Amino acid sequence: MPRTRTPGITINAASERIIDKEHRSVRIYVRLGPVGEEEAEQRLAAEIGRVEQELQRKAGRPRFADAATRDLEESHDLRSADVTAWHVRLLSRYIGTLELHRIHDRTLEGFIADRLAEGVTATTINRSLEVVRTTLNRAARAYRDDDGRPWLEGMPPLITMLKETRRLPYPITWEEQDRLFPKLPARLARMVLFAVNTGLRDSNVCGLQWTWEVPVPEIGRSVFVIPPEAFKSKRPHVTIFNDVAWSSNADNIPSGSFHIAGERLPR
Repeated sequence: MPRTRTPGITINAASERIIDKEHRSVRIYVRLGPVGEEEAEQRLAAEIGRVEQELQRKAGRPRFADAATRDLEESHDLRSADVTAWHVRLLSRYIGTLELHRIHDRTLEGFIADRLAEGVTATTINRSLEVVRTTLNRAARAYRDDDGRPWLEGMPPLITMLKETRRLPYPITWEEQDRLFPKLPARLARMVLFAVNTGLRDSNVCGLQWTWEVPVPEIGRSVFVIPPEAFKSKRPHVTIFNDVAWSSNADNIPSGSFHIAGERLPR
């Protein structure tokens, strides 16, 4: 096929000009038809400009670390943000520098394999994968560049969760309690005993406030109504203290420092 004065422009047997050029590893191929050399050169210049713009756009595309950082900055739940940040630190070693459109099941295989090798449960690994899912969904649906384009164009990929074998919950036995508590520092043992007898998580134990106390005259005792924002389920939670919980020195309950009576009372 005869070439013209401009590299990348040729003329076929039908006297049609064709652009067939590689620019920065991107092939440009356009069949122009019976046009003049000057018009073909203008079209080639426009195509090269388009390739440059596309490469520049891709070079500046947000990466996983960028989207995860924005998630954390915009989080209004400090407790969950701390947990999310922990997962992000684990993930960043594997996918932190990847552009969002390059994150999918295969790019997460190394992370999953290493965590399994460390003896981490499928449930814990899935919590990390849920962070990836959330980050990709927000990048596609909520986050936009200055020109209005989403950080992740198109639907985010489906991140496959590992199969979990959940252990059924059961109450701690007296024997287990007697083996566990002597191994804890005194300050933690008091808090754990209080948690065992109230069913509260550690964050709720440490964050308990007197303003949540609601007296119940019929039983001569109070309950604590924990507001929705302090609970993972986002629902208010009523906490009832049994004798052991009350024996933990009520004056110190909200501060997370408890004085435990010497005798063990029935639960």
